[in-house]
Amino acid sequence: MLDNIKKYKVILASASPRRRELMNGLDVLFEVRALPDVDESFPAELQGGDIPLYISKKKADAYRPFMSPDELVITADTIVWLQGRALGKPKDADDARRMLREMSGKTHNVFTGVTITTASVQRCFVACSNVTFATLDEAEIEHYVTKYKPMDKAGAYGAQEWIGYIGMENIEGSYFNVMGLPVQRLYNELKQIPELL
Repeated sequence: MLDNIKKYKVILASASPRRRELMNGLDVLFEVRALPDVDESFPAELQGGDIPLYISKKKADAYRPFMSPDELVITADTIVWLQGRALGKPKDADDARRMLREMSGKTHNVFTGVTITTASVQRCFVACSNVTFATLDEAEIEHYVTKYKPMDKAGAYGAQEWIGYIGMENIEGSYFNVMGLPVQRLYNELKQIPELL
């Protein structure tokens, strides 16, 4: 599958183990290359899905100087959007608890922006999933924050972890997007990449 990109050296530009796992599921040969300290700031006027799309493009720009002509680089960023505010990765355990309390009993959006970059083409898209959380009590929030790893996750939670099992009442859209990479849409976008001659 995806014969059009077989001559490319595919780079997943992400340190996320979840994105690596999801990319593996596409049966695409790739390597992981994560630049340290890429600036993930964004203009304050950006809203919703425009934020991770902007950041995924910014990450792609950081890789451009190091790209070979035969490389295809995939960059992505995910945010949780709750009542008009972006929730990124928590600063510390107290911040993670605050985020989970805020999402408890409410519906939020998960936006992932993805940028595919080669020497000659760049394709960008954003995916959205709507997630409804059950009402979480303090003991459940404390259990998750203490036992699991919310610090490297947008909105302080992983859909594939305990909190997802007990907290996510409903999802509209891609479950894999909530994990951090909308692989079905990514696959379709990769199909559109011109073959490397």
